[in-house]
Amino acid sequence: MGKMIYLDNAATTKTAPEVVQAMLPYFSEYYGNPSSIYDFAGKSKEAITKGREQIAEVLGAKKEEIYFTAGGSESDNWALKATFEAYKAKGNHIITTKIEHHAILHTCEYLEKRGAKITYVDVDEDGIVKLDELEKAITPETILISVMFANNEIGSIQPIKEIGRIAKEHGVLFHTDAVQAFCQVPINVDECNIDMLSSSGHKINGPKGIGFLYIRKGVKIRSFVHGGAQERKRRAGTENVPGIVGYGAAAARANASMKERTDKEIAIRDHL
Repeated sequence: MGKMIYLDNAATTKTAPEVVQAMLPYFSEYYGNPSSIYDFAGKSKEAITKGREQIAEVLGAKKEEIYFTAGGSESDNWALKATFEAYKAKGNHIITTKIEHHAILHTCEYLEKRGAKITYVDVDEDGIVKLDELEKAITPETILISVMFANNEIGSIQPIKEIGRIAKEHGVLFHTDAVQAFCQVPINVDECNIDMLSSSGHKINGPKGIGFLYIRKGVKIRSFVHGGAQERKRRAGTENVPGIVGYGAAAARANASMKERTDKEIAIRDHL
């Protein structure tokens, strides 16, 4: 059998050797529970802080705005469900698109059964959101706009900065599913007026089972997983320390090589 040539990196990526090496000590050497109070556990806590800082740096965010999850789907669910619950007093209307990942579309279906009104905006022939249609869809009851940054099937990259501007002008929260965009294209949450952003480690040569939700300071959404006081009381459960270490290392690695990788991918695409 010949050597396999893997061409499905939008589905998942191989964990980079240096990422694996960074993770290994936290399985068997520094295995303390970061919620414990003794010195040994402090190594795990320090590792989580470093991972949070590495990810925040890529986004131009504060480390306190990064909340670790089990992956992109959990982050998407948290952003939509918790926003709907927290902002009910203002309204029950959410705007998204017809080409979102199922983590968004199925969550919207769930919320519709619980009283949410969802508008699914069309895209044009290139898979780009129709901005005029999106802005017209906003009503006084609109609490959230959720548009994916880059599509996992057709690769279209949305005009996120323009969508963020529209959302801010109308006083509406803006979430983006950036699972396919984080560390693939430059993202600055302030420049794009992004209030929440989802991502997943295994798309950038990091481990599976780890993701994060960026939540801008001041956005009032509650816990999605209840239990302990982890993640500043917003996401209970003992932290996946090796996963966080791996995600941080993968983010730093991917951010440093972003231009080089993009140039290579463009060359391969044009050659094909």
